Amino acid sequence: MKFRVAHRKDVFEIVKMIAHDQLGQLREDFRDPLPERYYTAFENINKDANQELIVLEDEQGKIIGTMQLSFIRYLTYRGGTRAQIEAVRIRADHRGKGIGEKMFTWAIERAKENKAHLIQLTTDKKRPDALRFYEKLGFQATHEGMKLHFK
Repeated sequence: MKFRVAHRKDVFEIVKMIAHDQLGQLREDFRDPLPERYYTAFENINKDANQELIVLEDEQGKIIGTMQLSFIRYLTYRGGTRAQIEAVRIRADHRGKGIGEKMFTWAIERAKENKAHLIQLTTDKKRPDALRFYEKLGFQATHEGMKLHFK
């Protein structure tokens, strides 16, 4: 398996994985051709030095996983950096094979390479299996997150 930065040509497969889950089906607009706004978002992510959209390829070069790492600088923690991991997805036919754990191990090491003092994530309360998985990896629910969605 190989981790690499995503390319524009990967956007279709990435969005396909994001849309292929119970919550993604409700909020994504996955179709062929893919709406241009996904490519615009990719270009903006790609040119931001604090963002890394990552894909995981199998031995045949097929994309089987994806995640986005954001590196956030702030004044607290003495001007520290925290890493935020988002949109972790594994292709349905590759789940249950330990790939998620490998992805998080890679992401944690990548955060350390970037001098982050912590890595954080959010998970929807409708995903209890994901919550148990993150806890197994050592993540702790130390804060209560809140969101305000705009229409």
